Amino acid sequence: MARTTVAKRLVFHIGGYDPITPPAGAQRRFVREMGRFQLTWSVKAFIDGLQSSADQTKWNVTTTGPNWQVETEYHLIRWDDVIETFKRRTIWSRIPLGILAFLDFVWAGALWGYLRTNWGYAVFFLYPFVMFGVLILAALLIGVFAFKISGSVPVTISGGFLGFAAVLAGPWRWLHLSDLFDDWIFSREYVRSGNSTIEQRLDRLAAELVTAANNSDTDEILVIGHSLGAVLAADLLDRALKLDAALGRSKIPVNFITIGSSILKIGLHRAATRFRATMERVARSPGIFWGDYQARIDLLNFYDCQPMAEMGLPKGAEAVVRLVEIGRMLEHAMYRRIRLQFFRLHCQFISGNDRRAVYDYFMLICGPVSAKSQTLAPDGAVSMFGDDGALIGGAAVLQRAAN
Repeated sequence: MARTTVAKRLVFHIGGYDPITPPAGAQRRFVREMGRFQLTWSVKAFIDGLQSSADQTKWNVTTTGPNWQVETEYHLIRWDDVIETFKRRTIWSRIPLGILAFLDFVWAGALWGYLRTNWGYAVFFLYPFVMFGVLILAALLIGVFAFKISGSVPVTISGGFLGFAAVLAGPWRWLHLSDLFDDWIFSREYVRSGNSTIEQRLDRLAAELVTAANNSDTDEILVIGHSLGAVLAADLLDRALKLDAALGRSKIPVNFITIGSSILKIGLHRAATRFRATMERVARSPGIFWGDYQARIDLLNFYDCQPMAEMGLPKGAEAVVRLVEIGRMLEHAMYRRIRLQFFRLHCQFISGNDRRAVYDYFMLICGPVSAKSQTLAPDGAVSMFGDDGALIGGAAVLQRAAN
């Protein structure tokens, strides 16, 4: 019988396409948000150690309540170097590559898939390209205005170029269009040809995951993917399954949790046959439990969707989908302050909550109840804990789990 409680957990977390989070900054954010978790659940936490390599950044977390303690080994999988490589490209290469990515996703049916499954994601897809078109139109209008005033073609051309330069110097940066273009450029590359740096990294991490699953003394291995990181997390598990088809069945349970997932961002592209095959193998693996958390107000995820069915894959291997309300995780004043900040809302999936709720990132990765049990419980971990942070029936539950 699978454990319902854990005392030791190994976490592999893969974040989304976030160009502003180097490893040290990621740990600082983790510590800050962990503070909110401690207040909300009346628990204590201690974070120590910071080891960084090209593949991952690791630290240890010890969380305690009145009748429980959990040691978590947290692995943040790095791909900030890949993101930085895209960021270093000149704007003159990014613009045509971004437009090519836009046309590719439209031609391959992804835009129609977004409109069919979640119009909010279609808005997210269209936003950078529509805004870029508006900026180009503004530059052209500046040129037309210059011609009307001067009647000179050279002045008109100069005015148009100056208008375009002003667009790139200001709104292009203010609206984060460069990062959004890069996101879609990377996504097209992932679909069409893959990224060799990420593939080699995932191969090494898959071997580490398999070794841990067969030899470590941890109670649970949790692979968690946020946003586009959910795609890479599935890829990681598929590579691990190729090394050990019995992953998660023989010794240590393996749980796969996707949060604010962009799986359909890739999976609805007609050419993403390799990725859909990956998803089918992972979803069908009897040793891996898959839970998918979706939020209505988050435009950067797919809400109320069955990922496998939407990709045309067998429904029998579907994820356990949990629909969550971000407004119920936060104090009312905080929610009102960020409700129109779409990226901040998206990041609530990896932030601390102000209120105990069905979904809580830190409870999943640092709490004493397994991620599978939390995902299957109607109210998550809420009814499992007392006001003082004690695990209700903790001693008896922990004893049963140990037997």
